[in-house]
Amino acid sequence: MFSPAPRDLVERIRDGQRFLLTSHIHPDGDAIASGVALARLLRSQGKGATLWYRDTPPKIYRAVPGVDRIHLGEAPPAGFPKSFDALIVLECPSPERSGLEEQFGKLPLLNIDHHLGNQYYGSVNWVEPSAPSVGEMVYRLARTMKLAIDEQTANALFLTLVTDTGGFRFSNATAAAFEAAADLVRDGAQPPLVSKWVYESQPEGMMRLLAEMLQTLELHASDRIALVRLEPEMFERAGAEAGDAEGLIDFPRSIAGVDAVALIRRRGEGEYKISLRSRGTIDVEKIARRHDGGGHHNAAGLVIEASFDEVRRTLLDELTSALEASGAGEEE
Repeated sequence: MFSPAPRDLVERIRDGQRFLLTSHIHPDGDAIASGVALARLLRSQGKGATLWYRDTPPKIYRAVPGVDRIHLGEAPPAGFPKSFDALIVLECPSPERSGLEEQFGKLPLLNIDHHLGNQYYGSVNWVEPSAPSVGEMVYRLARTMKLAIDEQTANALFLTLVTDTGGFRFSNATAAAFEAAADLVRDGAQPPLVSKWVYESQPEGMMRLLAEMLQTLELHASDRIALVRLEPEMFERAGAEAGDAEGLIDFPRSIAGVDAVALIRRRGEGEYKISLRSRGTIDVEKIARRHDGGGHHNAAGLVIEASFDEVRRTLLDELTSALEASGAGEEE
């Protein structure tokens, strides 16, 4: 039996007529497809739903029906804010993570998220860190409201489960994830099609960028920590876009014996975006939070302004400490 969505959120959605939906910068599969799915559900009830994300979705998600309707950039969509009853913010632990935070005070905020460290910034906050994906929460919202889920919506929600659980390989591949997946298949989701979008539609630039990244591979702590990096010139050589880095961290994570991974990506002079992944009890969210980042227990991100050598040394020290504190080596 699924746990229902909170009553105050359901009532706000039932009472509203036009909604604006957004998520975090550099949107991933969960951010994109949960928004597309919720917009379709709202429109099925005769309500208006406009998606507004600051950044362009990665190429691999552009085949998902509805992605081409997302309003992109920092400029608000037509009619903002008067034409909307509320802004629904999906999978975004803080206003700053949206890249659109300057606009947040102009509409009531409905905050739907599963990140640890969510700042509860909405007039309604539905935050469940145990949820396998925000798409799974949207699925439960639809069930609570007794909304029909059509094939395209089911595919989008199924995609959120596939991407956020690593193809049902990570520790968040819970019974709830499998139960939602089974229901979505009954609603018309097509796992082969979703798998093609996620795993078999990689642009050439992504593969060439992967080759560039793997040349930087370092193993530390008896080969239990992997470090890789991405530099702007690597994207240029590979002919890759920013979104082509989506999912690259999973490759060093797949090395036998590796329990923690850091992908260090230079964004500007002295500024590095760090993606962290881990297994089992190794808590990388705590590391990210110490640097004003955030995420989940086994997947988190942060930004550090320092030299590359300082960033590398900091990450090695903190990941080594996390390994020692956890007694790592457990499988997820």
